[in-house]
Amino acid sequence: MELTGSEILVQCLREQGVDTVFGYPGGCILNVYDALYKHSDEITHILTSHEQGASHAADGYARATGKVGVCMATSGPGATNLVTGIATAYMDSIPIIAITCNVAVSLLGRDSFQEIDIAGVTMPITKHNFIVKDVNKLADTVRRAFKIAKEGRPGPVLIDITKDVTANKAEYERKEPEQVKRITDSIKAEDIEAAVKMIEASKKPYVFVGGGAIASGADTQLNEFVHKIDSPVADTLMGKGAFNGTDPLYTGMLGMHGTKASNYGVSQCDLLVVVGARFSDRVYGNAKKFAANAKIMQFDVDPAEINKNIKTDASIIGDVKVILEKLNEKLSQMNHKEWITEVKSYEESHPMTYHKGVLTGPYIIEKIYEATHGDAIISTEVGQHQMWAAQYYKYKAPRQLLTSGGLGTMGYGLGAAIGAKMACKDKLVFNIAGDGCFRMNMNEIATATRYNIPVIEVVVNNHVLGMVRQWQDLFYGQRYSQTVLNDRVDFAKVAEGLGAKGYTVSTCEEFDNAVKEAIKLNIPVVIDAQIDKDDKVFPMVAPGAPISECFGEEDVAEKFGR
Repeated sequence: MELTGSEILVQCLREQGVDTVFGYPGGCILNVYDALYKHSDEITHILTSHEQGASHAADGYARATGKVGVCMATSGPGATNLVTGIATAYMDSIPIIAITCNVAVSLLGRDSFQEIDIAGVTMPITKHNFIVKDVNKLADTVRRAFKIAKEGRPGPVLIDITKDVTANKAEYERKEPEQVKRITDSIKAEDIEAAVKMIEASKKPYVFVGGGAIASGADTQLNEFVHKIDSPVADTLMGKGAFNGTDPLYTGMLGMHGTKASNYGVSQCDLLVVVGARFSDRVYGNAKKFAANAKIMQFDVDPAEINKNIKTDASIIGDVKVILEKLNEKLSQMNHKEWITEVKSYEESHPMTYHKGVLTGPYIIEKIYEATHGDAIISTEVGQHQMWAAQYYKYKAPRQLLTSGGLGTMGYGLGAAIGAKMACKDKLVFNIAGDGCFRMNMNEIATATRYNIPVIEVVVNNHVLGMVRQWQDLFYGQRYSQTVLNDRVDFAKVAEGLGAKGYTVSTCEEFDNAVKEAIKLNIPVVIDAQIDKDDKVFPMVAPGAPISECFGEEDVAEKFGR
C-alpha cells in the first residue's frame, strides 16, 4: 500500500515492537508528529521538557529492558540537544534510535532556517547514522538501523530524515524484524581449550564483570561459571547486577572508588578473568601496576577492546553468554577455599563504613535499599551520590542500576528514571541526584507530573559540587573554585511548583519517613536530603596510582598530613 514517509516511519516502529517514544516536536518533524497523533493508541509519546531529557529517557528505557529506546527531535537545535544523550549511550553501549528531521533536500547546504548537519555532528558518537533523502529507502533504513543498534556490541544509531521525505509517498509492505544473531563465529575451540587450561591451573582466580555481561543476558551463565571455578567477583559500575550483589563471593566494585577487598584481591590474584569489561582508566588506575601478579584473560564481543588499555595473556572474542556456556560445559567443579578466605579477610579488616547517627549519602542509599527490599530500579546522576549508590545498594539482578558510566553525564538520571518507569510500571524507580545535577535536569519533574509518572527523586544535597570539591580538598590545596552552591534555591518548593510532592529533610528520622510516604503516595516526589558539605566517598585511589594503594578516611591524615 502507498503511504507517506511519516506513516512508513510509524509503521516501521510498530514492526520493531516500539511502544513508547520520547521527544519534542518542531517545524521539520511536524509530519511525523501528525502521523504519531493518528497512532497514539499504539505508540505512546512522552513529551519531555527538553530534548536532552528525551534522549536520556530513551536510554533509561533501553537499559531497564534490553530493548531499543527511541527518541526524536526536530532539526537544528532540537537535533543538537540530543547529542549529549546520544554520546552517553555510545560510551555505555546502549541501543537507542535517535530520529531527527531536517530541512527539505532542496534546502540542504544553504544555511536554511534550523538546518544542521546532524549526521556529521554525531558521526563520532554513533554506531552508525543515516540521512534519508529518498522516501523509497526509508523503510529499509529504519529496519537496518534497529538491527545495527542491537547486534554485536549495542549502541546508538541516528536517522535524519528530510522533511520532504516525510511528506512524499512510497509503497510500504510490512516485514517481520530480522533476527539479530549472537556473534559466535569468532569463538574458537582452541581459545576455549586454552582458557580452560589457564583456569584449571589457577590457584587464585578473580572474576571481573562489566556491562557486556548484562548486554548479552549472561547473568545465569556467569553465576554458574563463578561458582564452578569458586572465585571471588568484582564488577564495574556498568556491570552492577550481572552477578548477584548479595552472593558471598561478591566483593564489590573495582577501581577508583572500589572496595579495598576488590582492589587488594585483584592485586594479589594469579588469574583475572574479565567478562564484558573494557578496562576504563577509573578501573585500572596505573596500567603498568594493574593486577601485576596475574595473567589476564578477557572475554568481549568487540575485538577492539582486547589489548587496548591493558595487555592480556589470552582472550576470546564473541558473545560472552555463549563463551560462558562453552566454558561451563568443559570446566569441572573447583575449590579455592584458602583463596576465598584470604579475600574475605580483606573484607573483614577493611569493611565499608560511614558515620552513624547523622544523615549521610551512604545512610540514604542503605535506607532506600531497605525500603525497596533491594528490588527497585535505581538511576543516578554523576558524582559522589553515584558512587554511594554503587557502593551501598546491593544489586541482585541485571538492569537495576541505570547510570552514565563512560561519559559521566550530569543531568542524565531523571530522564533515565522516567524512561525506566514507562518501561517497568510495576517497579519502584528512584533517581539519586546531587544538588548540582538536579539543577541541570529539574525541568523533567514537569514531564513526570504531566503524565503522573511516579518516580522518586532523592537529592543528596550538600550545597556543593561534591566530587569536584573532594578532589579540590585532597589534591588542590582546598581551593574550592566555583564548587560552592550555597544559595537560596528551595528544591522542595521547586518540586511543588512543577506539580510534584516535595520534602526537605535533614535527619535520619525525617528521611526515613519521607521515603516511606513517597512509596505510598505513588506520585512524582522530590526529597531534598541535606547532608554535610565535606562528606567524602571512600575508599579512593588517587589518579594515576595503582589500585592497591586505595585509601579510606582513616588514611587521610597520614597520606595528606591532615
